[in-house]
Amino acid sequence: MATVELRFSAQPEHVRTARLVAAAVARRAGVDEAVLDEVRLAVGEACSRAVGLHRAYGVTAPVRVALTEEEKAFSIEVGDEVPGPGSGGAAPGVRGATADEEPDDGGEDGMGLAVISGLVDDVEVTSDESGGVIRMTWPITGATAEP
Repeated sequence: MATVELRFSAQPEHVRTARLVAAAVARRAGVDEAVLDEVRLAVGEACSRAVGLHRAYGVTAPVRVALTEEEKAFSIEVGDEVPGPGSGGAAPGVRGATADEEPDDGGEDGMGLAVISGLVDDVEVTSDESGGVIRMTWPITGATAEP
């Protein structure tokens, strides 16, 4: 299991870099070429969401992206450090939404999750007192590229 980790400051201009890195690593892992645009778009939405949460709640920690190649799957986890519900630090309606439902306030947070769920068949959204993670998984269908 090979993993590439990326951390970037919560600035919108860094989302493009995360998208490019994700597409390159996905291609190297053997994700079908026809799906790479979906990988780029989903990672862009997840990273934009994390950046927005960090900026809205004054979190200075970097956004985390982990790209993992497993035997038959490629997964990307985008993590933020905005506390989830019940932790005393979260804003109501921001945390706890799954990919199929919008948060209580119906804001941009839910729109991003809706877009991601439309792009990725296997998506999981979790959050706790240390932050949230969006995990997206795609099958590996092709052979990996030569080093």
